[in-house]
Amino acid sequence: MPQLPVAFEILGAMITPAVLISASGTLALSTSNRLARVVDRVRVLARETEAMPDGLATRPEDVERRTLVADEIADLGVRIRLLWSSLSALYAAIGFLVGTSLSVGLTASADPSLGWVSVGLALLGGAALFVASVMLLQETRVAVKASLREMDSVREAVARKAGRPFV
Repeated sequence: MPQLPVAFEILGAMITPAVLISASGTLALSTSNRLARVVDRVRVLARETEAMPDGLATRPEDVERRTLVADEIADLGVRIRLLWSSLSALYAAIGFLVGTSLSVGLTASADPSLGWVSVGLALLGGAALFVASVMLLQETRVAVKASLREMDSVREAVARKAGRPFV
């Protein structure tokens, strides 16, 4: 039976990945919310597209709106793929980090020379968390670019309705 200080060290090593598991879970939750918002936006644009007049648009604002919607749908496609990949990486990170915690306990009780398994799982979990973070950063850039383009379009529409040039 291990001595009490050794047992506490083992328990501490098993709990340490919990911080990264918690961070991964929080990111997974917020990423799922972002994914849901993208799906909601696609549905809004689909309804808007159905309401547009059929045939060739004759008014410049109709042409501009169709172009904006097409561009936004393309951006939403990129975003949904990045979010899906990010979620996959986050779930993998959680799995690897839980495996790390379990393997620390099993290694300590069975064969300490197998400590490399815990280290390997921890590295895989950290790498998956890093990859997910990079993909989320890319998704954020696409979202901001699309939002800025839509804001410019709204400003142009406001300027046009006010009868003054867009600046």
